[in-house]
Amino acid sequence: MNLHTNQTNNYILWNKLTIALKGFSVYDNFLDIGKVISVSDGVAKVSGLLGVRAGERVKLGKEMIDGLALSLEGNMVGIVIFGNERNLQQDSLVYRTFDIMSIPLTINLFGRVIDSLGYTIDGGTKINSSILREVDTKAIGIIPRQSVNEPMQTGIKAVDSLTPIGCGQRELIIGDRQSGKTTIAIDTIINQRQHGHLYCIYVAIGQKKSTISRIVEVLKQHNAFSSTVIVSASSSDPATLQYLAPYSGCTIGEWLSENTCHALIIYDDLSKQAVAYRQMSLLLRRPPGREAYPGDVFTF
Repeated sequence: MNLHTNQTNNYILWNKLTIALKGFSVYDNFLDIGKVISVSDGVAKVSGLLGVRAGERVKLGKEMIDGLALSLEGNMVGIVIFGNERNLQQDSLVYRTFDIMSIPLTINLFGRVIDSLGYTIDGGTKINSSILREVDTKAIGIIPRQSVNEPMQTGIKAVDSLTPIGCGQRELIIGDRQSGKTTIAIDTIINQRQHGHLYCIYVAIGQKKSTISRIVEVLKQHNAFSSTVIVSASSSDPATLQYLAPYSGCTIGEWLSENTCHALIIYDDLSKQAVAYRQMSLLLRRPPGREAYPGDVFTF
């Protein structure tokens, strides 16, 4: 009688254990899910996520906040958060997406204002795209590149006569505050609509939303907004989005170049992006200087 009872109890326990483990995978739990240890200023320290890759997109908490695995340490992962981290708590779950950080690409992005993640933020209709391109890709080598042989006119006679600019060339606009640096960039975009053939990408980093709104209105007045996409990471956005904005803008330009289209990219301005990167580096306990900054404009 006791033997039969023990067998029955074991059978019941086995069924309960089977039901409890149904859909449970050791790989999914220990390699694909982690827990938040601490959160501060847009950076989360996460335990677990043993299979996560550098630059992989992750989802944090019940709200599925977007994040990026940026620092892979021995016993934890440093994740930069692209949303509001106030809803995150200790032991909140973090999930892998198995996708390296990418943004959606479509020709319908032109004439719109998007954020660093590729989402439209101008209040218009949502744009769906099946084309995704990784934000951090290896640049083309020196040998395969074509030499600069086609001019690009800014429309400003003083600039075009003193500093000739060609397609494929970088130019750094240096000046004091309120000296007209943004005005030169906007005039160049307007000139491309009137006398040029370039798609334009304007990356606004750390600017006020009112300033970005005024730029949109000026471009609309001169019929130049339909061929321009604005990547906005305003001063009210987290430092993580300000860090990512130039990479997103450059990704759109690379996509256009691969489809035999010319593009003009304006970063306004990279100084604020360097400040955002320094803030992230200090929180991630990484070297914050130029020797550890991959996107430093002075290394080109």
